[in-house]
Amino acid sequence: MKKVNKNQVLYLSYDGMTDPLGQSQVLPYLAGLSKEGYQISLISCEKKELYHKHKAIIQNICNNYQIDWHPLFYTRKPPILSTLFDLSKMYCKARSIYRKKHFGIIHCRSYITALVGLRFKRKKKIKFIFDMRGFWADERVDGEIWDMQQSIFKKVYNFFKKKEKQFLQEADKIISLTYAGREEMLKWNITELTKDKIEVIPCTADFDVFELNTIETKAQAKLNLGLRKDQFVLLYIGSLGTWYMLPEMLRFFKALKVHNPDAKFLFLTPHRKEEILNEAVALELKEEDFIIQFAQRVDISIYAHAADYGICFIKPKYSKIASSPTKLGEMLAMGIPIISNRDMGDTSYLIQQFKVGFIVDTFKRPDIFQQIREISKATFEAEQIRQSAEEYFSLKKGVNRYINVYKTLSIH
Repeated sequence: MKKVNKNQVLYLSYDGMTDPLGQSQVLPYLAGLSKEGYQISLISCEKKELYHKHKAIIQNICNNYQIDWHPLFYTRKPPILSTLFDLSKMYCKARSIYRKKHFGIIHCRSYITALVGLRFKRKKKIKFIFDMRGFWADERVDGEIWDMQQSIFKKVYNFFKKKEKQFLQEADKIISLTYAGREEMLKWNITELTKDKIEVIPCTADFDVFELNTIETKAQAKLNLGLRKDQFVLLYIGSLGTWYMLPEMLRFFKALKVHNPDAKFLFLTPHRKEEILNEAVALELKEEDFIIQFAQRVDISIYAHAADYGICFIKPKYSKIASSPTKLGEMLAMGIPIISNRDMGDTSYLIQQFKVGFIVDTFKRPDIFQQIREISKATFEAEQIRQSAEEYFSLKKGVNRYINVYKTLSIH
């Protein structure tokens, strides 16, 4: 058997690089690792419409950083069988790359790709990184994507929980998004799972893209949106899906308007405007209370700088202990204080430890009004918020943590 090359790395992602997530949470890390001398091959599963729209941009990024990109097309239907088909394609492509490059590290983003990684680990004796991105199987149940009353989903859940244990036992390194998630895993009493095997690397923000908000940029952003300088703006960034508590955020905003009648709720989201407004109207809020638009990642600061606070409420389910919402790092990088609920990864600890916002403990009206009174009296320094967030959320720090993981595996 030909000796493997530990500077040759295969990175597997079931998310596409033409997805916003691929551009913000995969490619920046791979670019940093490439600059460090690692030769990266990348397999991703792309949605056809996004691939045809953005492939030239992604290919250019990959060319600039000598990343050897092998896009595959994501299969949507039927459930389960489509995933098995994609897995088969990914494994065949990985095997083809191995014959040419004999990569020494296989880096797997989340559980689906880890099925391929574990197989390579066992067959080729290469280093296996399980970059778990949260408690995926539990998220599918908590998010009601898998109905445990149906035997097929119960079997799939049990299969992945069994595989999860194998991933944790056999991986050479595990990446957790949160310290809370790491501590939870250590309670599972899995043999060969030790604290030093788990590296914590949260979803980071590019502090060069999400620039510091200043008095001047805030005034200009409000002017651009047709708002007065003293008008209160609540901000939400990103998609709205399974986990985000839109009704609760809208009710919070409604209570906020009792204290700030002309407050605006700014959504920078790809979500359909009508769906947000339908929920808002049901709560007797008006369309003119909202500014809802999509912004490319590089343009978010132009609009987000109008915000006085950012908000992010996520369903407080068990699996969310391992989650790290990208939007938190982005807002804190801009110096915008955060309003969040409890039981979401490391968020409560970070907000309280670094004093960068408020934690909402309950959604009862009296408690919300009390919280809003406290918010109305509080003052924050944008620069202090950004500095506090940098150690935890900085992209540069995240890249360095990945480099340290790779170096550790390369010398063993």
